[in-house]
Amino acid sequence: MLKIAVADSAQSENPSVRNFDIEEQKDGWHIAGELFDGDIARLGDSGSSNRFHVIWKNKSYNIEVLEVNQAEKTAKLLINGTPYYTSAKNRLDLLLEGMGMQNNASQKLNNVKAPMPGLIQSVSVSEGEQISKGDSLLVLVAMKMENVIKSPGNGVIKSLKVASREIVEKNQVLLEFQ
Repeated sequence: MLKIAVADSAQSENPSVRNFDIEEQKDGWHIAGELFDGDIARLGDSGSSNRFHVIWKNKSYNIEVLEVNQAEKTAKLLINGTPYYTSAKNRLDLLLEGMGMQNNASQKLNNVKAPMPGLIQSVSVSEGEQISKGDSLLVLVAMKMENVIKSPGNGVIKSLKVASREIVEKNQVLLEFQ
């Protein structure tokens, strides 16, 4: 089963969102509890085209897949000339969400804490700097080993809480993000 959310805008603060389930059953695919008895045809070269024609409930739809982000399970579609933004959640996503363990990619990045006590050898970033996931932030020396602390996500450095040659404790906030 998939839970699908379709919005009419990705940028609007209050987009119109419709939610429904898609589920495969013995008699076929069900959309919002209703058997899909329509027709789907790929337009253009088979396998390489991102355009489709769908007939369902006596209505015709021209659909073009504009963007797909498989990691975030999102897509931007153009349906009869109108853009729509979709997101999908499968059973595992819903289970994790119910347990309060949403995908870290969708959680807001607030700060970076020291994973262990040690000495800050160097700081590679400055306040106001735009950083990406995986960028080196600083080097923490602990037990005679240099540990490069990397950014867990994208963001802008709001404030540095430490400087080079400073001793830190485990879970001490090293820097904050906007």
